[in-house]
Amino acid sequence: MENEELECRAKITHETCDGIQPMHLVFYEQSIHYSAERCLNAFARYDSMIDSDEAYELISAVQEAIGHSAALSRYFWPTSMGKKKEIPEQLAMRQSRGLKLKKIFGVTDDSPIANRDIRNAWEHFDEKLDTYLISNDAGLFFPSPMIAHHAIADEPTGKVFKLIDPTNEVLILLDKRFFYRPIRDEVERIFKKSVV
Repeated sequence: MENEELECRAKITHETCDGIQPMHLVFYEQSIHYSAERCLNAFARYDSMIDSDEAYELISAVQEAIGHSAALSRYFWPTSMGKKKEIPEQLAMRQSRGLKLKKIFGVTDDSPIANRDIRNAWEHFDEKLDTYLISNDAGLFFPSPMIAHHAIADEPTGKVFKLIDPTNEVLILLDKRFFYRPIRDEVERIFKKSVV
């Protein structure tokens, strides 16, 4: 289909249906349900290992959950991908779709899944690692993933690569703390609304 036709259809959908044609709503609901369910399944896997000493596995489960919560967040806060000038109507339709879905699912802009810091920490980890390593040339480095209390990151000479604190539900990546319980709670709430 030609871009001109897509732009025309997007304009109609944006202006007359708030970004989602009524017969298409179920596709968004199913997609939201899937992302929320995958996120919660990863957290369930995390729960099943919580008493283990497998830092890699615990961090992996939280990382997977965060990845799925990031996919979920894009339904409510669509990315504009550089705001391409050739598809303004499609971008407008996506923005109105996000607003409509936020209203349907009761998601607000202060939602924990709106914060993209933790998602970006994973998605751009290689770049963050580059910067982290060239920024920190002294101190005690902990390159292996660890299970410990997050206060270890407060040590001025300690450099934490990856740490999980299951008691306080904190993940530390390159000395930055990310509390994942609020994300989990929000995804659970959305999941309950998405059950069709």
